[in-house]
Amino acid sequence: MTGILVCGTTSDAGKSLVAAGICRWLTRQGLRVAPFKAQNMSNNSMVCPDGAEIGRAQWLQAKAARVEPEAAMNPVLLKPGSDRRSHVVVLGRPYGTLEAGEYATGRAGLAGIAFEAFDGLRKRFDVVVCEGAGSPAEINLRAGDYVNLGLARHAGLPVVVVGDIDRGGVFAAMYGTLALLDAADQAHIAGWIVNKFRGDRGLLQPGLDALERLTERPVLGVLPWLERVWLDSEDALAAAGWRAESTVRGRPLRVAAVRFPRASNATDLDALAAEPGVTVTLTADPDVLADCDIAVLPGSRATVDDLRWLCEHGLAGVIRNRAAAGRPLLGICGGYQMLARTIVDEVESGAGRVGGLGLLPTTVTFGPGKTLDTPVARWRGHEVPAYAIHHGQATADPEAEPFLGGCRVGAVWGTPWHGAFEHDGFRRGWLAEVAGQAGRTWSAAPDAPGFGMLREAMLDRLADAVVEHLDTAALLDLALGARQLHQGGAAE
Repeated sequence: MTGILVCGTTSDAGKSLVAAGICRWLTRQGLRVAPFKAQNMSNNSMVCPDGAEIGRAQWLQAKAARVEPEAAMNPVLLKPGSDRRSHVVVLGRPYGTLEAGEYATGRAGLAGIAFEAFDGLRKRFDVVVCEGAGSPAEINLRAGDYVNLGLARHAGLPVVVVGDIDRGGVFAAMYGTLALLDAADQAHIAGWIVNKFRGDRGLLQPGLDALERLTERPVLGVLPWLERVWLDSEDALAAAGWRAESTVRGRPLRVAAVRFPRASNATDLDALAAEPGVTVTLTADPDVLADCDIAVLPGSRATVDDLRWLCEHGLAGVIRNRAAAGRPLLGICGGYQMLARTIVDEVESGAGRVGGLGLLPTTVTFGPGKTLDTPVARWRGHEVPAYAIHHGQATADPEAEPFLGGCRVGAVWGTPWHGAFEHDGFRRGWLAEVAGQAGRTWSAAPDAPGFGMLREAMLDRLADAVVEHLDTAALLDLALGARQLHQGGAAE
């Protein structure tokens, strides 16, 4: 048994980043580590070097482990297209759609694929650091579970449970998690990690002692609240928690991105938000969009539906007015598709031919095939690697100026690619140019770190926090199978 499963009392408890920190820490110990999440539900995804699509969090965890990301690390990816339907990606490739009512019956086949992927990783790596989904105590889904305790039972994995103390109720959530499980599942719960703590540890200690006494499981540590640990979130709208740090005096360059209901890969904006002298806001407020220096239409998992939402909420008129006034506007992937003259979609929405915003000379056609690619372009002398994940294909008129696989007309820019803004020279050159279109002057701070450096620093900070605040001896024993599963003492 060489592996560990990091679960959470709730979604967004911090298990993705805790798992990333454990990956980096174990890698520092000289172990070859692989991340794994049997099933991910997220519209934030990434294309691996082999063209496979996986969840962004597992891609980041692979970076933490300093290994090449691959499809087996996230064998099942569900991408919500609506409240009741998800598009399914299996081993990095499109697999079909799954209606909410089909989920219970469709999991058995997906579980077999996920378990086979895990078993393969365990043969090739020293340790597999697994991440659960939601909560392991979702007893309504337990019968077909293969991402939380279903995986733990299959692989004999110890489970550490992360709780977010910042949102309150962490002790009840931890105790209740254990209490809701049957005895066989309880045996896999090996300990607790309290996350996002701010304050005096001494005030917390009586609660930690009581939790250990009541559950007969150790608290493996208390992780503090870590600032600027927000990159590559699994949640498409978690970027609402951006915190800009600016060493530039004066009014910053203001970027406003539309908060689509079905936003996808909003991580494109992380690199802009991390740039000193730039602020990024996610908004559905027409006044904010009208007032900003640069407006962005980010990716969407449902282009036609989100375009309709854009019109219904008074944002389409604001966007057209910006374009008419020569004020900067950027569309990325689904946002780029919305800027087209015409969209023909018999596949994603079934809407057929609909009018786009008409701001770029393009026609978008949706087909059954999905583009998964890692293209490279050049812009103003900069080499710009990116990645592509989309069904709709945009065809631009020849007179349009090419821009990163898309096109540009005046102050309206569009690209079907994600990830381009993570490349420092391109991002800073583009910001300086569009700042000029907005009537502003902007240049990169001379001492500003690159985005890749920020990501590496974040991963190292996570690993440092693991070393400083967690019982690493116990974690290492659990991960390497040196400790037996719990034999009793279940919560009652």
